[in-house]
Amino acid sequence: MADYALTLSDSEIERYRLMADAAERRERDLWVAAGAVPGARIADVGCGPGAIAVRLAGMAAPDGAVWAVDRDGDALAVASALAARTGVPVHTVGGSAAATGLAEGTFDLVMLRHVLAHNGGREQAIVDHLGTLARPGGAVYLVDVDLSSSGLRHAPPEFDEMDDRYRELHRRRGNDLTVGTRLDELLTAAGLEVVTFEGHIDVFAPPPGMRGPVWAARDTLVAEGLATPGDIARWDDAFRRAEHTASGRRFFAANFIAVGRRP
Repeated sequence: MADYALTLSDSEIERYRLMADAAERRERDLWVAAGAVPGARIADVGCGPGAIAVRLAGMAAPDGAVWAVDRDGDALAVASALAARTGVPVHTVGGSAAATGLAEGTFDLVMLRHVLAHNGGREQAIVDHLGTLARPGGAVYLVDVDLSSSGLRHAPPEFDEMDDRYRELHRRRGNDLTVGTRLDELLTAAGLEVVTFEGHIDVFAPPPGMRGPVWAARDTLVAEGLATPGDIARWDDAFRRAEHTASGRRFFAANFIAVGRRP
């Protein structure tokens, strides 16, 4: 994964944990049906800080394991520490989504979550590579967004300004922020049989300090000339005021899930 826009921080790690909690509640049966069962070999590609990887590893234990892949060494360090603390079998691997370095044809389940929207122009190459990792009968499990149906209720007006800059960043990079709506097509083009394609809206109340992926990309916005340090300070002040005065704030995130099985 190249040119990833989000900075890993304590609030981002907490956001990943909340997302993983919501994903497990909603998707656990799908994980099992796709192959997350005791004894399974599972690849979690683009694993980030490992919030999903440790859950999958717990489902594969005691005889199975998860290979957690990410290009970000800091994220892998967090994932490794979390796995050690949790006591589940996770092997961390440095690599990109299109070149993981994992053994082909050996995994019961290959999962990729919220990576394709950051890799404009490489989506099909990534899914093609994931398909080669699955064993015959194994599955590739994709999750990604439709950002056109996502937002933050009761956000300060500055959020819309920041969100516009964030979307412009992705536009310049050729990223598709609605890629979730075509996950099934990517799997089919990779030669996989689509067995699941569905979508849902996640709704949750952000705790103080959590401002979502738009805020996590603020350093990148500055580096790309889409914002100034003064903008960041102004947005920060607006969020702080909103967190103390507004009630009923909710994030709405539209996500799609597609599962393809290798013949």
